[in-house]
Amino acid sequence: MAGERSIVLAMVMALCFCTSSTNTTTTNGEWSAAHATFYGDMSGGETMYGACGYENLFDQGYGLETTALSTAMFNDGKTCGACYEIKCYSTQWCRRGSIHVTATNFCPPNYSKPHDNWCNPPLQHFDLSQSMFRRIAIYRAGIVPVVYRRIPCVRNGGMKFEIKGNPYWILVLVYNVGGVGDITDMKIKGSSSSDWIQMSRNWGQNWQTDADLVGQSLSFQVTTSDGKMVESDNVAPANWNFGGVYEGNNFH
Repeated sequence: MAGERSIVLAMVMALCFCTSSTNTTTTNGEWSAAHATFYGDMSGGETMYGACGYENLFDQGYGLETTALSTAMFNDGKTCGACYEIKCYSTQWCRRGSIHVTATNFCPPNYSKPHDNWCNPPLQHFDLSQSMFRRIAIYRAGIVPVVYRRIPCVRNGGMKFEIKGNPYWILVLVYNVGGVGDITDMKIKGSSSSDWIQMSRNWGQNWQTDADLVGQSLSFQVTTSDGKMVESDNVAPANWNFGGVYEGNNFH
């Protein structure tokens, strides 16, 4: 019995050590340890302005296959759009199999509760939709240890560019991004110029510029965290409008 207890203790210590790691780079396919819990589903497709800027997750193609990330993984919104494979690990509450989810929101820390708050740094944590959690674990568990890895995002159709703002300030929400999914750089170009204009991240996957581009067709260059770039030329026609959504090319 003493030997069995020692083995169990060693497993728990190893899991805690891995979960506390601040290394979130798992794009090479290696598995890392974390924990996962869930929130109530929004099965009606309600509009939700999360920390990534996505609105109606159903209309935008994400559905319930989504997750909020803890502080250590969210990286100030730079990880929005990344895709993960997650499996329950080393507990009686696990179900077989894995799930694929997209990072669409932030699980905020609670520094007034330094212990047992899974979203506080440096912990790796996924706050899943309830339906996703129940695919990998028994509902009653509430929270379970998991292993995860970054995977390519498989999308239908091209990247979507939703243009918001006003004539003096253009804000573009980018979603339905394939490949590694998370954007690190974005440029815009109007049809009256051959020069690309550097955009800056406003929040999540909202990118902004104060360039006057009204009345011009718009092109975009999108670069993801693996250094790959996709260019979409003249995806928004010259008569584009604020609130419009325009489809470009995508990563494969």
